[in-house]
Amino acid sequence: MNELLFLEYPKCSTCQKARNWLEKNGICFKSRHIVENRPNADELKAWNAQSDKPLKSFFNTSGLKYKALGLKDKWANLSEDELYAILASDGMLVKRPLLIGKNFVLIGFREQEWEERLTQMPK
Repeated sequence: MNELLFLEYPKCSTCQKARNWLEKNGICFKSRHIVENRPNADELKAWNAQSDKPLKSFFNTSGLKYKALGLKDKWANLSEDELYAILASDGMLVKRPLLIGKNFVLIGFREQEWEERLTQMPK
């Protein structure tokens, strides 16, 4: 089985809950600090395509950085490439945690969604 990539901000309570859930369920993963080792635009494009979700779902729309940049009002006037560049510029703009598997991407921690996806995987 390919190892899962877990992108987290360790001080984030939701990330802590997700990490605890992964560990409690014996799921192997490789952790990556989303701010110190932020995803680049190419990774984000690949994960977005793999996730089958809108690009906006990768943005931490409730975060201070998103609000400070006024992205809500600028969104419609930005190209997709510009949005990926902005998202890649600061890990705090990325919705977290992210869990990247071979055939899936989970955005944010929703225990039921994670359980449905991950408990079927071999450990």
